[in-house]
Amino acid sequence: MLLLTVSFCVSDFLFKFLVIGNAGTGKSCLLHQFIEKKFKDDSNHTIGVEFGSKIINVGGKYVKLQIWDTAGQERFRSVTRSYYRGAAGALLVYDITSRETYNALTNWLTDARMLASQNIVIILCGNKKDLDTDREVTFLEASRFAQENELMFLETSALTGENVEEAFVQCARKILNKIESGELDPERMGSGIQYGDAALRQLRSPRRAQAPSAQECGC
Repeated sequence: MLLLTVSFCVSDFLFKFLVIGNAGTGKSCLLHQFIEKKFKDDSNHTIGVEFGSKIINVGGKYVKLQIWDTAGQERFRSVTRSYYRGAAGALLVYDITSRETYNALTNWLTDARMLASQNIVIILCGNKKDLDTDREVTFLEASRFAQENELMFLETSALTGENVEEAFVQCARKILNKIESGELDPERMGSGIQYGDAALRQLRSPRRAQAPSAQECGC
C-alpha cells in the first residue's frame, strides 16, 4: 500500500521514519489515520513493508516525513530490518490491551538502535487508547519504561485519531531541535535527514553583495 498526501508546499527537510512493533498493535492504522485522517476498517497484517508520505508544519518549518510501516510478524523480520538503515525517527508501538506486545518492546528498541542511525529519535506509542476498559498495561508502567530508555511517550488511538498526529509531530520536532543544536547534520550520510527543496534553494542561491547606497554617508 502506498499512501501519499498531495501538497503544493516545498519542504525544508525530509525525515525518514519507521513504525515498528508487534503485529496487531495497529501500526498500519496509525499511519493511515495520520495521512488520511480516517480509520482503516479493513486492516490486515502488513506483508513486508508499507510506505506513506506527508508534509507537516513544525514550528514554521515544512518537514516531509517518509514513513515505512514494517511488518510485526517474526517471519518478516529479516526483510524489515533492512529498512531500518538511516532512519531518523521511529514510532515504537504496543497495544495497551496486550501485555505480550508490551513485553516485546525491548527487542524492537534494540533492533532500532543497532540498525538505524546512531541518533534515532523514538517515541513510544501505547495504541488502542479507546479500549481502556480492556487495558493490560498501565500508563504509569509504560511511562517508566519510556523514561528509563530515554523515549518520548504518548498513548494513541488510531480509531479516534487521539494523539496520532501529535506523535509524529513531537518526534519531528525533537529531530529539528537536534539539527538546530548541531547534534544532527543533514549532510551526513545515513542520518535519515535531508535538506528539502526550500532549504536547498536557499543553500544554492548566491548571496548578493550589498552595495553601499549612494545616499548613505560613508563617514
